Amino acid sequence: MPQKPIKFAHVVYRTRRFEEMISWYETVFGAKVQHENPVLAFLTYDDEHHRFAFVNLAVIDPKGTLETDRRGAVGVDHVAYTLASVGDLIENYAELKAKAITPYWCVHHGLTASMYYADPDGNQMEFQVDAFPGDACNVFIQGDEMELNPVGVEFDPEEWLARLRGGAPESEFRIRKTLEPVSPIRGFAGSLQGHAAGA
Repeated sequence: MPQKPIKFAHVVYRTRRFEEMISWYETVFGAKVQHENPVLAFLTYDDEHHRFAFVNLAVIDPKGTLETDRRGAVGVDHVAYTLASVGDLIENYAELKAKAITPYWCVHHGLTASMYYADPDGNQMEFQVDAFPGDACNVFIQGDEMELNPVGVEFDPEEWLARLRGGAPESEFRIRKTLEPVSPIRGFAGSLQGHAAGA
């Protein structure tokens, strides 16, 4: 049986109204910006490191070749759920793979170790495990390492599965050990990025 999430974590939106969206969520939710760069912004209204994130389509698709409000281009990119442990994340991967359901992106964001899936309609979701306990995730998201690589480094879930089942402690997986190579963004937002680059 798949591992159940312990909580709903966040939602990520694609937008061409980047600053306007940030301001709206600050006003409506009393949210504060945890980390912002020209492409991404992360906000929270409680002790979670982020409850909302925004992907700036004006940067990903700078020529504006996609209409501002085209259905599917703007709106929800994905929703995220937190699992209790790295072991739960990896065993969930193994259970779902046995049922022919596999992630399209496995990436250690530095903040979280995450696996991304798409349902039959193409709705995207993230299963994640926090890299740090307690308030340390908030410290990380506001720090220099987040600025250097806010996307993350990909990992091989089969390697993680073999190592965990071989007795490796979860502490070996929680902390991202390298900043490179920076992963390309996968999923729908990544397809927009490829489109903007002429791919």
